[in-house]
This record gives sequence, C-alpha cells and structure tokens, in this order.
Amino acid sequence: MIEKMKKLTFLVTNTEYDSFIEAVRQLGVVHVEQLKQGATSPELQTAIDTEQRYRNALAALSKAAEAYGAELGGQTELTDTDAAPQEVLQSVESLEEQESTLLHAIDEQEKHLKELTPWGDFDPQAVQALAEQIGHRIDFFRCTSKYFKAEWETEYFAIKVNEADKRTYFITFADEQPDIPAEHITLPQCSIHQCEQERDALQQRLKGVRSRLVHTNEAQRRLLEQGRLASLNEISLHKVHLSDERMAGGSLRLLEGWVKANSSAELVAYLDENHIFYEMEDPKFTDDVPVEIREDSYSRLFVPILKMYSLPKYNEIDPTVFFAPFFMLFFGLCLGDGGYGLIVLLVGIAILLKTQGATRDYGKLAIWLGAATMVCGTAMGTVFGIDLTQQSWAFLAPVKPYFINENGVGKIFGYSPMMVISVILGLIQVLIGMVLKGCKLCKNYGFGYAIGTFSWVVALVSLVALFGLPFCGVALPMAVQYILAALIAVSCVGIFLYNSPGAYKNPITGPLLNLGSGLYSVYGMATGLLGDLLSYIRLFALGLTGGVLGGVFNSLAIDMTSSMPWYVRWLPMLLILLIGHGITFALSLISAFVHPMRLIFVEFFKNANFEGGGRPYQPFKELKS
Repeated sequence: MIEKMKKLTFLVTNTEYDSFIEAVRQLGVVHVEQLKQGATSPELQTAIDTEQRYRNALAALSKAAEAYGAELGGQTELTDTDAAPQEVLQSVESLEEQESTLLHAIDEQEKHLKELTPWGDFDPQAVQALAEQIGHRIDFFRCTSKYFKAEWETEYFAIKVNEADKRTYFITFADEQPDIPAEHITLPQCSIHQCEQERDALQQRLKGVRSRLVHTNEAQRRLLEQGRLASLNEISLHKVHLSDERMAGGSLRLLEGWVKANSSAELVAYLDENHIFYEMEDPKFTDDVPVEIREDSYSRLFVPILKMYSLPKYNEIDPTVFFAPFFMLFFGLCLGDGGYGLIVLLVGIAILLKTQGATRDYGKLAIWLGAATMVCGTAMGTVFGIDLTQQSWAFLAPVKPYFINENGVGKIFGYSPMMVISVILGLIQVLIGMVLKGCKLCKNYGFGYAIGTFSWVVALVSLVALFGLPFCGVALPMAVQYILAALIAVSCVGIFLYNSPGAYKNPITGPLLNLGSGLYSVYGMATGLLGDLLSYIRLFALGLTGGVLGGVFNSLAIDMTSSMPWYVRWLPMLLILLIGHGITFALSLISAFVHPMRLIFVEFFKNANFEGGGRPYQPFKELKS
C-alpha cells in the first residue's frame, strides 16, 4: 500500500531559518522538495567529494581484509582508535598510494628479472669495465636461432651466451654497434641477484603496508564509517539549504516538502508551538509526490523485485501484493523440480539463521520460493530429475494418477496439462491486471472512466463461463446461460458506448468516438490478449526443460558406469550427478527468476496500466550509526 502524503509549504524568516532546519532534521519526517533544480555550491561539492573519499577508503579496507586478513591479521596492534576520521582517511589514502607505488616498483623488478634471466647472473659494472679496458663496445643481441650467422663470430667476435625458446642470445665486440638483422637489447644496470634483493625488499615493504591496511580495518574502520555518515549528513544539509526560495527582498524563505499523513502530528505540534507559518494540504493530481510503500511481512519481500522495474507513482495502485503470489507460483513452475526447491529452501533457511538486518528478508524470500518449487515440482512429478510416475515404488501408487503431467492426469483437450494450466494462470493474472487498471481509473478520474475496462473483465469472464465450462463437460442450466448472455450484452454497451466518457461533452460526436474507440479496443483485445496468454506457455516449457535435463544426467550417471564394479562405480556416478545437476540447477534458477519477472513486468503491468516512475520518499534527517 502506498502511504498517504501531505504537502507542506513553509515560510520562515532568516533569523529563524537555521534553527528551523535543525529542528526539521531532528524530527526526520519531512521530504524536502528541491525548488532550485540542479543548484549546487562549493560546500556541497566538497562534501560530495569527501563522502566519495570515505567510500573509496572503506572499499580499500574491505578489499585488504578479504584478501590478506587471514594472513596478516593479528600481527600488530593499532591503539589510536580515538583519532579523527579525517586523519584515518588521510592515513588510508597514503597507504593506498604506497601500495600502488610498491606494486609498480615490484612489477618493474619482475620485468628486469625476465629480461636478465636468459643472460645469466653477471655484474653490469664489470662488463662496462671490460669494455673500457679492451677499447671496444660490448652489445647484447637476440635473434631467432635459425637466423644467427656464423660470420658474426669472425666479424664482430660474437659469442653465444644462451639459447632458449628457439632464440639465440649473444654479445658482440666492435668499435660501433653492429648493423646486423638482430634485436639489440638494452639490459637493466643491475644483476639478477641485485634485482631479486630489491624485489624481496619491496615485497616486504608491501606486506607491511597491507598489514597496516588490515589492522586499520580492524581497529579504525568505525571512525571512517562515522566520517562518511557525517559527510552524508552534510550533503543532505547543503541540499536543503539550496532548496529554498528567497522572498520579500531575501528576508523570507519559502520551503516545500512532503510528510506522511500518519507522521505529521509531531511536526504540526512543533510548527504551532514555534509559530512557524505553514500550509498543509492534500497532493494535487499533477503533483510529483514521493512514494513510500507500506507492506505486510509477506509482500515486503517482493518489493526489491518491484524496484527492479520502478516504484509506482503516487496516484497508482501498489501492485506488489497482487503480483507476489504469482511470482512465487511462476518461480516454482519454471524451476519445476521438487528437489531443486528443497535446495533453495535450505539455502533460505541458512541465510535466515546466519545473517542480520535486511539480508534476512532475502532468506525469507528464498524459503517462500523454495517451498513453492517443492510443491509445484512434486505436483508435476519431478524430484531431482526423477519422473515419479515412472517409478514402481509402492507408496507412490495411490497418488500417481494425480501428478500433473501426461503420465499422471493425462492430456487435457489434447494438450499437456501444464500447458493448459499455464494459459489459465495467465488469463487469471491478465484479468486481475485489468481489474487493477479499472480501479486506477476509478480512483483518479471517477467510476465513469472505468466502465469500459470493467466491461471487458465481465465480458471475458462471462464468455469463458458460457463457452468454456460446457467444453469442459460442465452443463450449465438454461437460466445461467441467459444470465451470462445478458451480462455479455450489457458489457458490450460499456465497451462500445462508454469507453471514453469525456467524449460525450459533444453530444453529436461523442457516440461516434466511443463506437470507434470500442471497435479499436476489440481489435487490440483480440490480438493482444492472445499474444499475452501464449507468453505464459514459457512456464510449462521451462519447467519441462529442467526436469528433462535432470533426467538425462541421471541416465548418463547410470548408463556410463554400469560396467564398473560397485566399489568404483559410486565415485564417477556421484561426479556426473553433481556436475550435471549443478549445471541444470544453475540454468533453471536463472530462468526461474528472469521469466516470471518478464511476465510480471510486461504482460501483467501492461494490462494493469502500471506506469511506474515514482521517486522514493527520503525524509531529511540525521543519519546515525
């Protein structure tokens, strides 16, 4: 349910402004409207930059703790836990810079070692002294071994030093650098031993820097989090200061905001007590009202799924409670295996027991989805890829005829039972969406504007009952048939003559416009409804695919190991089952999330005329740790 909001307009003098803003922040119930869109200030930009620095520092500490915490934790103690957050921030940034510099230097030494290794460990200073003593240049070359020419040994006194990876490494002695088809090498001015020593020293320094990062995370992370909270509070305060409009030559300030209707009592008491001028009114239809959703403990779990699409606008109906059961059911049908549902359920229980805060809601969601999958998968006759209808287990004999597959209840109207059920579920959800559309029109414009939509719902339900039930073998009494036919006739009046009530402002063109609009809606319904219902067949197809793949891997595990002795057979069989079902479970799990969301976001939201685009209600308040 969308919380009811009240619109507030404040008029405050300059002398009262600062104390008023602080009081509003302490109350923490007013969503302040930014009247100067895009306004900024040096103070705000500084606060934003500082908050980003804190966020980067916290991320760096988390990364260090995760990567090196087990190795470096507990080796030193940091006792300065009362330092200022800014000091800790500067320290972490300095450590990050040192780490980056050391990593670059280590990479440089590794590069030198790679260049020197083919030449062996020698002293570059000794080579330079030798060149000066003999009065010739000493140059280092490398070429492909097959292109090395023997005459270079005579002409340039070339000496082979090494051959590796089909390359020849050699040196020459000459007055000038020889002009030969070989790669001239400029080696680092250090030996392998010196490079290794320098690298080891750098790695030791790097270990010390990382150790300090780990222990900063252990002892001073709280200070950084406090600093970030302070920066966030400063950002929100500066934004509020940029949200007012100056009036009466700058002596008065106008501020607008929103408050939840059930949270306004304390705010009103403060305003009246301090004689602050304000106006409180209900939102107008054209107002862009911030939205907060109040849900029960069940539908709250599905709000993150709604937010993946968008929050509803204030004048819409919150669809969460209406699509939550369908999403759960669709997930179970798509995953389609009772065993996989058990895995999801156990994972949800583990998350619920091992985590705190908002993460627990994801555990609860997984429990609901896992339970739905266990019920749907078992009802479809599949557990870990095993087709229960094909098993000779005695305890299954009484229930085999009731499994919802072709070997259980059998085909319905010549089609797989799950295909028929998928289409029926789609029709039910589409009709609920149309009812929500009618309720939205009734809420925003009046009942007259919803008559056309409600007429379609009544017509579709009556048509299904009048022609569908006899097709299923249900005989309808003649009186019921007359009633249904009358309902269809009355619905046609609403569809063709009252789908656009506003057109009747002109009594001549109004009926014609309504008739034309009705004919167009019939065309749209005939084509669109069929396409929407066919989309729900994916529930059957995906559930069937997961079960078939699981059964294939079961057969592979049995057939490929059938010739092995039992004391050897169990291991390859177990590996095939784990790998095969792991792949199937992962692919099916992705499909079980994506495709139900697609059905909700496209088919259901389209028929419910859900627009979305709402912005969250974010009251101005002081953040606390």
